[in-house]
Amino acid sequence: MHSDCATPAVPPILELEAVSKRFGATVTADRLSLKVAPGAFFTFLGPSGSGKSTILRMIAGLERPDAGRILIDGRDVAAVPPWRRNLGMVFQHYAVFPHMRVAENVAYGLRVRSTPRASIERRVDEMLELVGLPGFRRRDAATLSGGEQQRVALARALAPAPRMLLLDEPLSALDDRIRRDMQSELKHIQRRSGTTFLYVTHDQEEALTMSDRIAVLDRGVCAQEDAPEALFRRPRNRFVASFFRGCNVLDAEIKAIAANRMQVLVAGMPVDFPLATEGTTAPSQLGLAIRCENLRLGRSAEASPLRLAARLEEIIYRGTNVDHVLRLADGQKLTATSTRYELGEGAMDVVVGCDPADLVPLDD
Repeated sequence: MHSDCATPAVPPILELEAVSKRFGATVTADRLSLKVAPGAFFTFLGPSGSGKSTILRMIAGLERPDAGRILIDGRDVAAVPPWRRNLGMVFQHYAVFPHMRVAENVAYGLRVRSTPRASIERRVDEMLELVGLPGFRRRDAATLSGGEQQRVALARALAPAPRMLLLDEPLSALDDRIRRDMQSELKHIQRRSGTTFLYVTHDQEEALTMSDRIAVLDRGVCAQEDAPEALFRRPRNRFVASFFRGCNVLDAEIKAIAANRMQVLVAGMPVDFPLATEGTTAPSQLGLAIRCENLRLGRSAEASPLRLAARLEEIIYRGTNVDHVLRLADGQKLTATSTRYELGEGAMDVVVGCDPADLVPLDD
């Protein structure tokens, strides 16, 4: 398969040109092509085995691609060793030096580069201020909380002013409350520093919260690269639609195509769509995505432009949301989500409604 992602409007800081990588029968990059704009918070998102960490390691120079080119600022870095690529890296397990104080940790990369002492002192203060740890210079790194250690790791990676900062699931070891706090902090730190962040995660919320652009990976292929809201609201294919929680995928039948429009049947009900491209001639199946929160039940369903007969099978309470699990007349299953119970308990025949504009035709 071949994958080309969107091109930034400004000269890219990073380009992957048809990059491929295999480990035996496992494909971690399959002719992957994408571009990253300078100053962006760019995230590689995907399930385990999608290739995201290996791609980050190839950018860092810790793995070599089997084919293709990796360019940083327009320069092919195939022959450039990791320590000469001017990249910072933050890992899942912080890797702070426990025998050192905070200031010594942050200063480590600067000392390796033989930076003058006065410059090191200024830079350490700047970085601790940036990550929200002023006054922590003399603290022992081993006594810090997980969130504080991750901030120190960030300060240490940013201190030498890397061209890009690579972050491989850096928040996954933190508990939920601290992780949510750090998501906001990371975004603010990235904005204030102006450094391009390349971020790897399998967590959808993390990616949506922090990123300017997201590349959703599927076995080494870029399934879709887009802005967070576009990925969430307008997935292009079944993989992306199914990957984001709360998205239903329905099978529909194309019945007619005329005047740049097509008519499809969803559980026996006709729906019209504009044709994005011309050339489709034979009736076939079409996938449609719709967010769970865009489906309506109860009285609001009766006033919806599109109404489908369904059977309520289950109600699941999730705290802030309530999921209503439904089965359509043609046997397809879908979930409608609301902030309260919309229907009574027990199986019953219901009407589920939606706006056809919320139905997203998929490419596959």
